[in-house]
Amino acid sequence: MKKLVFSILFVMQVFFGWAQQNATVTGKVVDSKTQKPLQSVVATVQNTNLTGLTNAAGVFVIEGVVIGKQLLKITSTGYSQQILPIELKEGQKLDLGTVVLEEDVTSEQELSLITITENDLGDDNSGSESTSGLLQASRDAYQQAAAFNWGQARFRIRGLDNEYGITMINGVVMNKIYDGRPQWGNWGGVNDATRNQEFTMGSAPSDYTFGGILGTQEINTRASIYRPGTRISFSGTNTNYSWRAMGTHASGMNSEGWAFVVSGGRRWTKEGYFEGTDYSANSLFASVEKKFNEHHSLNVTAIYAQNSRGKNSPNTKEVTDLAGVKYNSYWGWQDGRKRNSRDKDLEEPILMLNHYWKINEKNKLNSSLTYQIGRIGNSRIDNAEQTIAIDPFTNQNLGYLPDPAYYKNLPSYYTSMYNLDDYTDFQGDDPLNQANAALLKSQFLANKQINWTAMYRANAAALDGKSNYVLYEDRTDDKLITANSIFTSQLSDNISMNAGVTYRKLKSENFQNLLDLLGGSYFSDEDGFYTGNQSQPNLNNPNHIVRENERYGYNYILKADVIDAFTQFKFSYNKFDFYLAESFSSSVYQREGLYRNGLYPNNSFGESRKTNFENFGFKGGVTYKISGRQFLNFNAAHMTKAPTLRNTYNNARLNNNIVGDLENEIITSVDASYILRAPKFKGRLTAFMSRSKNGTANTFFYAEGAFEEDNEGDGSDAFVGQTTTNVSKRNIGAELGAEYQITSTIKATFAASYGEYIFDGNPTVTLTNDALASDTNTNPVTNYGEATMKDYRQAGMPQQAATFGLEYRDPKFWWIGANANYLAETYIDASPLLRTKAFFRNPADPFGLPFPEATEARARQLLKQEKFDPIRLVNLTGGKSWRIDGKTFGFFASVNNVFDVTYKTGGFEQARNANFRELNQDVSSGTPSFAPKYFYGYGRTYFVNLYIQF
Repeated sequence: MKKLVFSILFVMQVFFGWAQQNATVTGKVVDSKTQKPLQSVVATVQNTNLTGLTNAAGVFVIEGVVIGKQLLKITSTGYSQQILPIELKEGQKLDLGTVVLEEDVTSEQELSLITITENDLGDDNSGSESTSGLLQASRDAYQQAAAFNWGQARFRIRGLDNEYGITMINGVVMNKIYDGRPQWGNWGGVNDATRNQEFTMGSAPSDYTFGGILGTQEINTRASIYRPGTRISFSGTNTNYSWRAMGTHASGMNSEGWAFVVSGGRRWTKEGYFEGTDYSANSLFASVEKKFNEHHSLNVTAIYAQNSRGKNSPNTKEVTDLAGVKYNSYWGWQDGRKRNSRDKDLEEPILMLNHYWKINEKNKLNSSLTYQIGRIGNSRIDNAEQTIAIDPFTNQNLGYLPDPAYYKNLPSYYTSMYNLDDYTDFQGDDPLNQANAALLKSQFLANKQINWTAMYRANAAALDGKSNYVLYEDRTDDKLITANSIFTSQLSDNISMNAGVTYRKLKSENFQNLLDLLGGSYFSDEDGFYTGNQSQPNLNNPNHIVRENERYGYNYILKADVIDAFTQFKFSYNKFDFYLAESFSSSVYQREGLYRNGLYPNNSFGESRKTNFENFGFKGGVTYKISGRQFLNFNAAHMTKAPTLRNTYNNARLNNNIVGDLENEIITSVDASYILRAPKFKGRLTAFMSRSKNGTANTFFYAEGAFEEDNEGDGSDAFVGQTTTNVSKRNIGAELGAEYQITSTIKATFAASYGEYIFDGNPTVTLTNDALASDTNTNPVTNYGEATMKDYRQAGMPQQAATFGLEYRDPKFWWIGANANYLAETYIDASPLLRTKAFFRNPADPFGLPFPEATEARARQLLKQEKFDPIRLVNLTGGKSWRIDGKTFGFFASVNNVFDVTYKTGGFEQARNANFRELNQDVSSGTPSFAPKYFYGYGRTYFVNLYIQF
């Protein structure tokens, strides 16, 4: 197949590559305020690899440009890009004269967006990992709206998670092998140093990679492309941090061929928007380039970004009604300060060496070697037993520790009660239960935060010094080596080629690390839910006594070797541009257990078998130039994608078991666009469709009534791992973005998105119950069959959105803008387990018949997917800048959600009630104990940034 594709491409090259005369384009770029020349501005002939860089006089020269109509893009960090239509004649030297660049206000707006969304990026409990693909400045009105106005509601472009896009730094893929998503915190806080970006939409071609169906974002940190100068800024906000200071200096290329850029930043707060969410982050960046001659340059980039932040809890409606939208059950008072039990700590520095080789005028090779090492820790409280706690000093009943919002601490525990001997005997309205509920309500309101003091006292009161409560972290220590090369060639006047190969080798240590004994002397490494050998996490070291900064619980290594390669050919002619690309990748995964777990003594210690996934991808597209201002564009892609490390193993913490029938995901995508670029009106209308099959997802939760009958006839309870395979999705819709320059100072923008993002089939659900593991049952998986998820909506983002905005930009360099936004069709994350046939099966029935009360009408009521209310948000932005003694002073300010609207951004059904009877009883009570949990967006927020650059 590969040989056939390459043959076709080269035949097409011969067929289309007739000779044409070349021309030259030159121009001078200046600052709109100072009229001074700008150095290191990039001028690019679109859809080619022909570029020019302005010198100290602001002049650029591009040679070898194909005659005919072309588009010239002029970009520089901190300035709005210019796209100029040009028409070249044979042998002509076209002088564009002076090109004026204006300050890009969206670069400040981008910082405001980051404060809103950064809290969620790459966090597996946030309910969203979608917004990082939006963190780029683009002149497309639709993309601007999606990022700056809809991003706060966790809008996803085309309904796609960011694992379907590629984020790169200097041509190196930054998406994690573990979950396929970029960890934006690895370079957060140095935004001025990462503003040099190129973005492709959907499956459109990128010069650096085959890409995904969401798009490609390339961040360029080559020192010589930064505009010389210094920038210092200070910001205040009320989102996930309060203050931010940042400074950046770029030297430009000196006469000896050296250029360097340094940047540093700090962000911090004692408490963010949600209660108890502390934040502290420090970031450093350095890039140094040595240009040896016109053909060779070396660049070293180093990024260190340390981040620690407190998380906020998702809550049920009952908890929110009692404690408010900002309530966070993860924190409590200790010694006069708020201490969050669930901190995320991130520290993964990056060191990158790039070699730029300009072989000749038509061929370039960029090679790199990257080394990344570091850790990610997610902390939480570990307790030996979940029982009623009594303060040993005051004898006060403290309820169930440590979680104050534990279901037995809430009024619904009594008001949802049924007689266990008679499922129709509702007892929630019994006077005694009502009195107990009122007591729990008052106790919860009086003690609705973690009681750190009580845990310290309980540990101190233990006679043998054993801690009943400790603080630990789920730790991941990664070592990643990446080597890659990207070759670019102008094969002829009309044909260019990009080709690349990348190798990544990952060693990922995963373990439980004890952070704080909370006043005790030691902690016992055993699982209190089991007895005997099964309670031992490591039979090679039984009855392990754990102290601070020691590993316990689980300890294993994930290894991955990933190779991917791509080729891409782009063809450019007077009326048509088109491209063809293909990719190949190989992913090899292996787990190595460092503990011999008592539940899985025979398949937890040592190396698992290797899993190998090979994948191919093909894509192509064409642009028809109706005129110099109107275009028709079409893209199509078909590819396969390896499962992530996260979804390859049933439960990597305990054993070497690999998900059964694991397959590559199959992805297909098409889109068609009409694009108009007139002097006063710019717009794009796109229709799109994508499909994916064979997706896999792993989740873990406590399920009641999911297995065989227990002594109460309701089915046994267990902590289970749920694996959902054969997941199929279909995303279809349209997007529109338009802007109209009403006058020289007033601009109107409009954008809209309509999508239908559904599950396109019924996935297969299996549950792993570790309690059933034994020497003879080393993989205790129960197949629950298909879940009727077809036509259910994908969760976690609005599927419809619209915005209208007006912006006034004064000639004296101040501006103000306002946007009104509407977002709708956001759905809750539905549980697949509750949609299986097993959900209706009565475990007490000898023939496995359904519960007698399980009617079709009631099932529809219980399993109807919840749709959230539409969201209406108004956002304001504005700014001003001054030029004084050669220095630029400025400020930017924004107010989002002006009217302080409360809205849900996501949520999920709890699957704890794992059979019809238990769910029906819980819901019928009117105050369910295991109601869905929700995430809420920010209310009214502000962002103010003051800066100086010189």
